[in-house]
Amino acid sequence: MQDDTNMAFKAFIVENRIKVNRYLNKILWSFVITGPAIALGVKAGIFPDISYFMCFSISLIVILLSLVHLILLKNHSDASFTSVFALIALDILLVHMTLGHVSINLTWFLVPLLSILFCDDRLYLFALIVNFVMMSAANWFVAPYYSALNHSFENPLAYFLDVMGGYAIETLIMGISGYMIVRISMDYYKRLFAQTELIKEKEKSEQEKLDILDSMAEIYDNVNLISFVDNTEMSLRDEKQQKHGIDMNTQTHTLMNQRIKKQVMGDQLDDFLTFTNITTVRDRMENKKIISADFIDVIKGWFRAQYITVEKGADDKPDMVIYTTRNVDEEKRREEHLYNLSMTDELTRLHNRRSYEEDLDQLRKHILTDDFVLFSIDVNGLKTINDTLGHKAGDELIKGASDCLDLSIRQNGKIYRTGGDEFMAIVHTDKPEEIRKHIMEMASKWHGTYCDELSMSIGYAGIADHKDSTVDELEHIADSDMYNEKEKYYSSIGHDRRRH
Repeated sequence: MQDDTNMAFKAFIVENRIKVNRYLNKILWSFVITGPAIALGVKAGIFPDISYFMCFSISLIVILLSLVHLILLKNHSDASFTSVFALIALDILLVHMTLGHVSINLTWFLVPLLSILFCDDRLYLFALIVNFVMMSAANWFVAPYYSALNHSFENPLAYFLDVMGGYAIETLIMGISGYMIVRISMDYYKRLFAQTELIKEKEKSEQEKLDILDSMAEIYDNVNLISFVDNTEMSLRDEKQQKHGIDMNTQTHTLMNQRIKKQVMGDQLDDFLTFTNITTVRDRMENKKIISADFIDVIKGWFRAQYITVEKGADDKPDMVIYTTRNVDEEKRREEHLYNLSMTDELTRLHNRRSYEEDLDQLRKHILTDDFVLFSIDVNGLKTINDTLGHKAGDELIKGASDCLDLSIRQNGKIYRTGGDEFMAIVHTDKPEEIRKHIMEMASKWHGTYCDELSMSIGYAGIADHKDSTVDELEHIADSDMYNEKEKYYSSIGHDRRRH
């Protein structure tokens, strides 16, 4: 930013130099009337020692100097030498008038005084020194004339020293005071430009924030700018963008949330009101950039409410936040779809072991009802089918088993494929034995492309028969019952599994 300030100050100096050069050119041209004015004084007898030729020459010199400066101004209006020429031109005019015995006195100090306008300390010192040198030279040449008129001086040197002694003191005072004025002016303008740059940076920052807010207003359904400094809210989606006051003593929710809460699902309303309580937002967002929560709109579905920190205070709590809401119903549906996929067995489309374990975790937290029954099912002979007919036949058998289970149980429970040929089912029924028989009947009627028959061993355990048992104990009992059924099956076909 320091570089920007220096560049801005230099640009100001150049622009100011152009303006002052134009101003000095007008001053030079105004001196054209000096000759005629003095001539009138000569005619009236006021200036008896001045000739008409001197009056003419003054005007002629002014015209020539003004024309040269005008040419420089048109071609090099911002150049330092254009300024230098204007100041020297004034000094030349004063020297000529002095030599013509035109008493100018304090007019000598006009030149360094005008140079102050450039706000350039080097140019001021140059003008002061040149002015003093030319003043000294002019008074040296006229010293004999004036010493002869004034008999109080013994010789021209005495006159010269007397006059220049006064001019030297005045020049010193002028030099010090003028230099201080120039330096103060330069420092003032530098500070002014530094402040201007700060303001520009702040305006740029504020504009960037507004651009971001405008972009956010396009993305979100609702965008509210909330200031805890003056306790106001303003909707950025509102064309008027009118600020509304927030009474932190009596008001717990903004006008926007008072409107939104009317569409929040009833069982989520308390959570929504807690999350959007405006009196607690600052404390909850201490050292945080964002807080968010998801709720259901009864009309539009899921939406996400967010508070985003815009500006922080000294206490690391937000002084200004953006409150937004955005519909995320489609996102939630995708999440739900992905979740369901992660809980589903790819082959059978039944629930998988992960889903089964999560459901068991939930069941462990609650008291089991009297109609709760846990089924354990295993497909008989799957390994033999895979070894003899191939995995396509094995997959067909597993799908056939899942279809039979789904048709028999889905009205009363949930089915899981927990292993290669293993299934579990959580069922609510008073007649578990009838369900087992129905599954076996469905299996006996099944026929596939690769396999002609399907057989399953089915065990179960319910709270009705095993009071005060946990879900893990029921699982163990159901597994044991299933293995007993499997032994019966292999015995019925004359196959000794243990010997095999």
